[in-house]
Amino acid sequence: MMFSRRMVLLTLASAAVAATARSGNAAGPTVVVSKDPNCGCCVGWAQHMRAAGFTVDLRDVTDLGPVKTRLGVPGDLASCHTAEVGGYVIEGHVPASAIRRLLDEKPQAKGLAVPGMPTGSPGMEVPGSPPEVYAVVLFGDTRRTYARFKGATELPATP
Repeated sequence: MMFSRRMVLLTLASAAVAATARSGNAAGPTVVVSKDPNCGCCVGWAQHMRAAGFTVDLRDVTDLGPVKTRLGVPGDLASCHTAEVGGYVIEGHVPASAIRRLLDEKPQAKGLAVPGMPTGSPGMEVPGSPPEVYAVVLFGDTRRTYARFKGATELPATP
């Protein structure tokens, strides 16, 4: 039986897709990130998200104010980039593990935020500087600390 080159290539491509899906490396949810075109830390955060298995769609926006307003990001929770994933808003340098948990738990909320730009948070790593401890805030009708991190490492919940 003769195989055409197209048939062989299609078979190999199908096998590769199946192997990727079995290994758990299939592309995760798509994160749409609105960022300033000159922001390097936003690109660093996007790399963190890709490394965690998310698909990232970076969009350069010269004025993020209207994006934050449209998505309902409170001013005191604002950071340098705003993202959307799974119907939630992600504001700032939120670690991928917190976003995964959000998507798994599906709480009634608008989203997660890391206000400001804490040193050591994903995308804000500074060689020679220790990472800060910071809170990831779940926001919407109410607010609460969703998780605490030091760098990209989640800290145990405090009683």
